[in-house]
Amino acid sequence: MYYLIGIAVFIILASIRQVNQYERGVKFTLGKYVGLAQPGLTLVVPIFQAMTKIDIRVKTIDLPLQDTITRDNVTAKINAVIFFQILDAGKAFLRVENYMYSILQLAQTTMRNVAGEFTLDELLSKRDEASDRIKQIIDTQTEPWGIQVMNVDLKDIALPENLQRTIGKQAEAEREKRAVIISSEGEVIAAENLAKAASILSTSPGALHLRTLNTINDVSSDASNTIVFAMPVEVLKAFDNWSKK
Repeated sequence: MYYLIGIAVFIILASIRQVNQYERGVKFTLGKYVGLAQPGLTLVVPIFQAMTKIDIRVKTIDLPLQDTITRDNVTAKINAVIFFQILDAGKAFLRVENYMYSILQLAQTTMRNVAGEFTLDELLSKRDEASDRIKQIIDTQTEPWGIQVMNVDLKDIALPENLQRTIGKQAEAEREKRAVIISSEGEVIAAENLAKAASILSTSPGALHLRTLNTINDVSSDASNTIVFAMPVEVLKAFDNWSKK
């Protein structure tokens, strides 16, 4: 009697399994899927039943650099990071043999295909749009597996060295072009202001002499400067009129 009780207690203790909060247990009875074990303690009868724990926390896959060809036939190396989570542990275990490896392969293929839909300039300037496109495709493919893709981030877009030099020269030329435009715009504004000043001085009696006196005052502040006074035009005209009398 005690022998049978001992065997029963041993079987019960051996059948107890713990499922953590971040896990789900995929249970089988005689090889048939019977459901998921929720967090806590659950019984798994030896020989007749089996259980595999699946981690349902958000996971990260770092995609290695992939050789891609853009729509304008430029070769570039692209890598990305994928964040995903298992929503249905039963599907993730039953419908795909190795979901991590499968997502990795699917993501590499998708990333190369999406890169071919963009030109190089678009890929560089619309990185978020390309990431969303990759996420949408992968999420659609992994939905039957009970997996949701949370986000896809393009980390780096590596260009050939000769193309990097070309882009650098182009950027330098654009900066020089902008500097010339800004300089010429400044010269136009300065010329317009000088023309306005000359017009005001020419139409206001005595204004030119006041400007001349101000200039002499500025120059005389330095003792090393030599000042040569010019006879004002009005004075010359006065002498001319006096001589005619």
